[in-house]
Amino acid sequence: MDELTLKIIGMSCGHCVGQVTKALTNLDGVRVNTVKVGQAIVVYDPKQIVPTEIIQAVTEAGYEAQLVRRVA
Repeated sequence: MDELTLKIIGMSCGHCVGQVTKALTNLDGVRVNTVKVGQAIVVYDPKQIVPTEIIQAVTEAGYEAQLVRRVA
């Protein structure tokens, strides 16, 4: 399992946190560690999903995500 830290732009409230959490939780191979305004940290299985797919899920939820840190 690898860890991914994302900077998330466009979040401003608890509802945003909920939307991003839901988008990430629905991904196979992803376990949400923390989501707070402006940031998400997830653990993921690189055999099931790649970081670009995780970022895409956040984008589809209506926010911009940028990779901050990846730990393999």
